[in-house]
Amino acid sequence: MKISKEYQDKIYAGVLGKLIGVYLGRPVEGWPYQSIIDRFGEIPYYINEELNLPLIVADDDISGTFAFFRAMEDHGFPKEITADQIGKTWLNYIIENRSILWWGGLGNSTEHTAYLHLKHGIPGSKSGSMERNGPVLSQQIGAQIFMDAYAMACPGDPERANHLVRACARVSHDGVAVDAAGFLGALEAAAFDEKNLDKLFGQCVNFIETEELRRLADDVRNLCAAQSDWRKVREQLDMKYGYHIYPGPCHMIPNHAMVLAGILCAGDDFAKSVKIGASAAWDTDCNAGNIGCFNGIRLGLEGMEAGPDFRGPVADRLLVITSDGGEGISDAVKETRRIVRAAEALLGEQETKKLPRFAFEYPGSVQGFQNCPYIAHPKCRVQISNGNEDGKGNGLRLHFDTLAEGANAYVSTATFLDLHEEYRNYETYVSPTLYTGQTVSVSADSELEHGPAMRPYVWYADRDNKEHFLSGEWVTITRKTDAFAWEIPDNGGLPVLRFGLEFASEKRCCGDVFVRSIDWSNTPVKLEQKGIMMRDMWDTNPFWAKMFVAGAKHFAPNLNCTYCISHDEAGGLATVGTRDFTDYRVASALKFSLHKRGGLVARSMGHRRYYAAVVSDGEVFRIIRHYDGEETVLAEGRISYAQFEKYQMTLTVRGDTLEASFGETILQARDEEALLKCGGAGFLIDEGAMFIDGFLLERC
Repeated sequence: MKISKEYQDKIYAGVLGKLIGVYLGRPVEGWPYQSIIDRFGEIPYYINEELNLPLIVADDDISGTFAFFRAMEDHGFPKEITADQIGKTWLNYIIENRSILWWGGLGNSTEHTAYLHLKHGIPGSKSGSMERNGPVLSQQIGAQIFMDAYAMACPGDPERANHLVRACARVSHDGVAVDAAGFLGALEAAAFDEKNLDKLFGQCVNFIETEELRRLADDVRNLCAAQSDWRKVREQLDMKYGYHIYPGPCHMIPNHAMVLAGILCAGDDFAKSVKIGASAAWDTDCNAGNIGCFNGIRLGLEGMEAGPDFRGPVADRLLVITSDGGEGISDAVKETRRIVRAAEALLGEQETKKLPRFAFEYPGSVQGFQNCPYIAHPKCRVQISNGNEDGKGNGLRLHFDTLAEGANAYVSTATFLDLHEEYRNYETYVSPTLYTGQTVSVSADSELEHGPAMRPYVWYADRDNKEHFLSGEWVTITRKTDAFAWEIPDNGGLPVLRFGLEFASEKRCCGDVFVRSIDWSNTPVKLEQKGIMMRDMWDTNPFWAKMFVAGAKHFAPNLNCTYCISHDEAGGLATVGTRDFTDYRVASALKFSLHKRGGLVARSMGHRRYYAAVVSDGEVFRIIRHYDGEETVLAEGRISYAQFEKYQMTLTVRGDTLEASFGETILQARDEEALLKCGGAGFLIDEGAMFIDGFLLERC
């Protein structure tokens, strides 16, 4: 069963609301209340520039929300997802001590503690339990901040939302923390059909299971009914529910109270609600993010656009930082599609039409496209919107006023990290979404009688961080929608930073161009890095090497070869690529130091789902499938190799067949279960180190 367009648009609004709230509150996360008031008074709009911070950041609220929701897709969209399944998703996507969580240590960080339990074999249904972790640690805020996507997958069904959210929450939390998350999830699901706050609360309090949360909800409702000034409400909440009363680094009770107060004090004013969440201290990005998601659903895009322009600077952009690096550069449309797919699967829908990467199908969506920031002084800036806002059909609407000879226009979207932007606090690990050797197709049209010329381009940075511009052929945009294709030229295996479109006109051109779709979804013809790529011994963390996402504790370029990978326990991976990569061969020359085993990886979808060709003990060569901690040997042979000798290794994946070579030895295998159909490639080392001379991935 398909869900309605109205529901889909509200899911999109909920995703945007989550992003807006997080970006609004993130710069003052951890600030004392009085410090926020003294510096800003209130936070009605983004303040990142005032604090010299980027707007789009790798935040745990965003990465956790959308990464942990992938448990639905990864486990076949079960109608009754379990905490054990979501726990396996944690292990697959989290990079220990680096991504998503606050790594504050066992017994200090609730999520870090739960992760360590998962890592040591405790299932997700028990890893966050009060019995194991105690009443303080298990009742902190994290249960609430990761759950919104599960609620949005249940539009109009608060009962199912409450159930799924509780499964998500139990991986790391228990008690009132799980109860509060379930209650908020039910509110979000019910908000698809009901706008009135009294009716929503009256309906959803029935999902509360603890007397403690029931009393809190009643207190907040009564307080907000009697007092319209949110600051006075906050003052009274602090006296009764403040951090000084509830122990731990970030308890659920104060923050849940503030989320409910932000919703109730603002009424039907989206901008006021996220302002309260961001201004009231405590966990500002978490609280504003939950409020923004709820009111995005309830008030829709229209409510979101009644105040400041929150959407323009965001431009749908977000980062999801996981071990599946190719999914890291994302946008609100992409994450909405995932939620819609899950929502329909829960209703029994088996097939979903595959859309182009950029189809701009939601109202006002731009999917990260902006006036290109790599053009220092553009002589023609473009007004960017969506044709569906004016009945002109889905498509990126580019309006030109001053396009003319010598005043070209450039619009682009990120395909990797920004060379000039500093990412703070939460470390940022992604792989590029676009590679040389892939083919990009663009469909565009114009209402102009004499449309402008257009050509695709990419930016990349060389090993010295010097920027380069590569472009395709010029085409003229006409009134008929035409499709154009361009294969990205080789750039020496370096990451592509941005994809864009350049526009030119000999005469003054005023009017609109509509880019209807942009797509690339094939394996690169060839992606290759050769030899020593470091500039000198001090160049230990070059920008170009960030394209590999490493779960291994040490992965870096090397002065004696291309890379060195080292890990002191099992499961040290470093991978590059996306889920567009299907059938290919990966090859490298490898040299082993101390090690239990090591080799090449293919079709990695996270660092606990992959194929690998590995050697071990100086005498064994295997093709393996690793899937959520279970390892299957698909083929095995005997060999002889020595430490610090160089050996050529290849691994080829084609359909359900695999072939690997090590020196002169060749293994062949077939995975009859065909569990892994796509994903990135790279390296694996267990308990040791491996030196890597070159990296080649080529389509087959």
